[in-house]
Amino acid sequence: MTRPARILLCLLLAGLSAPGLTTPLAATAAEGQASAEEAPSASEDKVDVAGIIFDHVLDAYEWHLTEWKGRPVAIPLPVIARAGDGSWHCFSSKRLEHGASYEGFRVACAGEPHEGKLVEPRPDGTLRRPLDLSITKDVLSLLMSSVLLLLVVLLTARWYRRHDPEKDTPTGLAALMEPLIMMVHDMARENIGEEDYRRFSPFLCMAFLFILFNNFLGIVPFFPGGANLTGNIAITLVLALCTFFTVNLFGTRHYYREIFLPDVPGFLKPIMPVIEVFSALSKPVSLTIRLFANMLAGHILILSVVCIIFIMAKYGPLLSGSMTVISVLFGIFLDALECLVAFIQAYVFTMLSSIYIGLARAKE
Repeated sequence: MTRPARILLCLLLAGLSAPGLTTPLAATAAEGQASAEEAPSASEDKVDVAGIIFDHVLDAYEWHLTEWKGRPVAIPLPVIARAGDGSWHCFSSKRLEHGASYEGFRVACAGEPHEGKLVEPRPDGTLRRPLDLSITKDVLSLLMSSVLLLLVVLLTARWYRRHDPEKDTPTGLAALMEPLIMMVHDMARENIGEEDYRRFSPFLCMAFLFILFNNFLGIVPFFPGGANLTGNIAITLVLALCTFFTVNLFGTRHYYREIFLPDVPGFLKPIMPVIEVFSALSKPVSLTIRLFANMLAGHILILSVVCIIFIMAKYGPLLSGSMTVISVLFGIFLDALECLVAFIQAYVFTMLSSIYIGLARAKE
């Protein structure tokens, strides 16, 4: 793994571990009491669409797989937290099911501060957020996708070590990866320039493949897919910050002169630096929100269409059957559209990053 790739992986893990950026969702005591108080008919007729959607798109302390005989089947994940007294605790998230407390920790119920996150109740009744380094659903997905990406890159590199690309035609995995890598390579050459593009191509290629892999894994409805990793704003923010720091750490004198000493009329000289600084700060914001919003919206739209099947089940076989056919066909269409969006968003993020780097490396 190259040095930029190792740095980005560390930053992504740190971003997911930040208390304000993760949004784990787990079963709470309030939900259990509410379901117990509901009448049987109401529980049978009502489909919790919001719960289904948020259970998929938000982070969690367990990885929900399916339901078997009315009981959820999930993979419990390790909870790692530092209490207020400085002691470290590590235990399975299964200990926190249904709002249970364990070793002074629990998951905040609906309506409480830090809803869905690990909290430590104080003696005065308030809730404290501990230093939370738990392996949540998104963290596990990040680790698995990073290992998968590493294996794909190493296997592709092994083929090129054993063959002469000028004589042998790539086969298998190398044949699949070559057009993607060459696309990013040519993009970097066009936008950054002949002198510098080789320096930044590994970062751009790694960012493109990372986003592409996780976009497609998020569409897969079964383990190890299904995690909404690129729909987590912590992930997209860290990716955008990597581009931001790459642009500004490797910017030329001409780049900074255009920001702070632009060649404009005298009355504009005090104004233009302020505008240029805000313009530079807006670039990572646009990269963050564009990828996050598009992937999150795609997941929500697909799940909403699927939920129509269960909502219409109580209206009789004719209406339920017709709406099921429509929902399935429309869901397949949205899945195909989401695959296209997954590729486009990875391409757009990489292209804009290469353009920003090229502008920062421009010569006088």
